Amino acid sequence: MNSDISISRIKQFPPLMWIMLFGSFITRGSFYMVWPFLAVILYKKFALSATEVGSVLSLAAVISVFVSFVGSTLSDKLGRKPMMYATGVLYIVSFSLLAIADTILMFTIVITLCSIATSLWRPLASALIGDIIPEKATRELAMQSLYFAVNVGCAVGPMLGVWLGLTGEQSSFFITVYAFAFLLVLLTLGFKHQDKIHTKVDIDNAPSPKTPETKTGFKQTFSVLVQDKLLQCLILANILCFFIYGQMDSSLVQYLTRAGANNLLELISSMIFTNALVIITCQFLLLKLMASRPILVRIRFGLVLLIISQIWFAFNPLTFFAGWLGAVVIMSLAEAILFPTMSVHVDRIAPTNLRGAYFGATAFYDLGYALAPIGGGLLLDMYDGRTLFLVCSAIAVVVFLLYLIMDKLKRPAFITEQLATEQTAKTA
Repeated sequence: MNSDISISRIKQFPPLMWIMLFGSFITRGSFYMVWPFLAVILYKKFALSATEVGSVLSLAAVISVFVSFVGSTLSDKLGRKPMMYATGVLYIVSFSLLAIADTILMFTIVITLCSIATSLWRPLASALIGDIIPEKATRELAMQSLYFAVNVGCAVGPMLGVWLGLTGEQSSFFITVYAFAFLLVLLTLGFKHQDKIHTKVDIDNAPSPKTPETKTGFKQTFSVLVQDKLLQCLILANILCFFIYGQMDSSLVQYLTRAGANNLLELISSMIFTNALVIITCQFLLLKLMASRPILVRIRFGLVLLIISQIWFAFNPLTFFAGWLGAVVIMSLAEAILFPTMSVHVDRIAPTNLRGAYFGATAFYDLGYALAPIGGGLLLDMYDGRTLFLVCSAIAVVVFLLYLIMDKLKRPAFITEQLATEQTAKTA
């Protein structure tokens, strides 16, 4: 990727895109001040077992997956703007309640609401980028930039929380509330500006009401997703991939907590900071180095790194602080390749009128996150940390094999014809 071309493309970002980038930074930063320590809070507050903590987090994640799919599909009909406002309000309400929850039942309900808000926001943001940036290369750079901004927030949040003495404090969830309230104000300004300058795409009615043939209902959308074998394989592979990454937010933290690792909060914060720092410093370098490679080749390379990281986790001594960070570095390099490339992959295979539905379908990836806490908790209770990460390495091998066959799968003719028509129209 030529740097001059990249700079010129960045200058093409509309103001609403810059608001999305800034908003992702402040909201993710505040979110990661406390959320990764939720398993620690539940363990210390209620003395729950690893399986019980995992069950609470998994229940929330499973419910959020299906709500997110419905919400993202609705955004194709109702528009991104109202859905994003509704999600932002849900963020504010749920995180306010999380800051004051004092019973297991209340925690379970509120964590579910928080998970729904999080699962809704990601695909809506990705679909919105597709709406406001029509040029493919600029749109892909925007998606890469959004992921970059998220990880800058992830890097700053945990360390800032430690320095301010907020990490692990339940009340600091109010910071996320303030961040989202501020973001909604900025979004209001951004949407108003976008409405004035953007005449090709009606964000309030995406896709445009001038083309009623693009309107889709749930039945038609679900039918398309069922027929698209490539998308099905993609969802299965990434569910498994997210299961592996979900262990870092839940089971790895529980393992270190229950095993009595030295300097626990510092170790957890350092791993989160290292994860984000590697992505921040390496994401665009890796993008440039691998720009000439097909998307599926990039993903397979990332999966090889993921396999190595899980084997490292499995055999790292509990007291070897630097070793945990080394494994996180390898895992983070894999993440820097995999996650933004996954979004670009979906954007390329999605017809314009079904972009919200396709990105909404990526919410099913979160089934991996949903199963990670309870699956990891069971493995920890029944076996040990080494077994958990060896299982994860085997799962990563399965994901690699799925990506080997993915480009050989056929898609419904009407989808390939529509994508070809859209491509012809863009190049005309």
